[in-house]
Amino acid sequence: MIFIAVKFTVRPEHSESWIERTAAFTAATRAEPGNVFFEWSRSVEDPNQFVLLEAFADGDAGAAHVGSDHFKAAMETMAEAIATVPEIVNTEIPGTGWSRMAELSPKN
Repeated sequence: MIFIAVKFTVRPEHSESWIERTAAFTAATRAEPGNVFFEWSRSVEDPNQFVLLEAFADGDAGAAHVGSDHFKAAMETMAEAIATVPEIVNTEIPGTGWSRMAELSPKN
């Protein structure tokens, strides 16, 4: 599985509209056959920073994603709103998706 984490620092004037700005990209990516997950979070410390966690079944699925029209369109749309070059972690890991955490479970 290809696992990717990306930090986006958005210009303050675009922070409140970031999720809407990326909605079409998010939906199109989630519909890709090789997408495992594609999830946005917003920093609790910096309201202008968003973190994207995404995974693809394999390198071919990741390459298809980057080669897609919706990826190219999103890069244009995002470039207009970001304040800095995004930071990224991109790695291949074993597994097919989220696993359960062994150290913590709900109390009864």
